[in-house]
Amino acid sequence: MANKVKYGLSNAYYAVLNEEQGTFGAPVALPGAVNLSLDQDGETNKFRADNIDFYTSISNNGYSGDLELALIPDSFLKDVMGEVVDEGSGLQYELSDAKPKPFALLFQFEGDVNAVRHVLYNCKATRPQLASQTTEETITPVTETINITAVAFSTTIGGETKQIVKAKCAPTDSAYATFFTAVQLPAP
Repeated sequence: MANKVKYGLSNAYYAVLNEEQGTFGAPVALPGAVNLSLDQDGETNKFRADNIDFYTSISNNGYSGDLELALIPDSFLKDVMGEVVDEGSGLQYELSDAKPKPFALLFQFEGDVNAVRHVLYNCKATRPQLASQTTEETITPVTETINITAVAFSTTIGGETKQIVKAKCAPTDSAYATFFTAVQLPAP
């Protein structure tokens, strides 16, 4: 039975991409997923002839948008954003010349019937904002947001090199049970 609606965001993970080898590290949890909002990137180009849209091309340039978490984990800031920890003092430093590493973003959307699991293969993130506020009579958590851009990832499908952006699976798919233990790639 297929979903009629989707709602909820859970099970967010990141897995660092080794660009030279085209492999991913083990997924690491991003607890406290609040909101994921990614818009498609691409253009529609129309060629006019004979007084009509004679030819139309549509490009898929991936997605861009925001991932909001209760708190960005220090592991993400080190693994992806390039922050370093001083062994002597324990201070974690943000470096001005750090180059963010690409990563896969894995997550799950709930549905009225099935939870569907997704992976965006080749993501980059911006530094999170730095903000908080004073405490009033009640404590209201201040979330953190990173801007994410997801672009194509080169892999082999059926003996051909293809550019994939994302994948998804439902509980009936064989990849579902192990989806968050390793980044799922097409069989060569």
